[in-house]
Amino acid sequence: MKTFKITKAEYSGGHKVELTFNDAEKRIVDFGIFLKKRPHPQHDKYNNLENFKKFKLENGNIVWGKNWDMIFPPEQLYEGKIQI
Repeated sequence: MKTFKITKAEYSGGHKVELTFNDAEKRIVDFGIFLKKRPHPQHDKYNNLENFKKFKLENGNIVWGKNWDMIFPPEQLYEGKIQI
């Protein structure tokens, strides 16, 4: 099984991010669906777009927050969706 890593992440409007993976494939993932269907105090602040846009890449993952408040398996993101 191939190990996927995210090499680039660009904000794409709303709660969407265009992700580029280590095999050069690109996917646009809508994180808004997750935020709406899975409310949680740790995630709720990312409904605010200014907070949402503060994602970063660490170790091949897209993460939010100093303590990785939100992180998703790159394999799911490669499929273009988040399992809810």
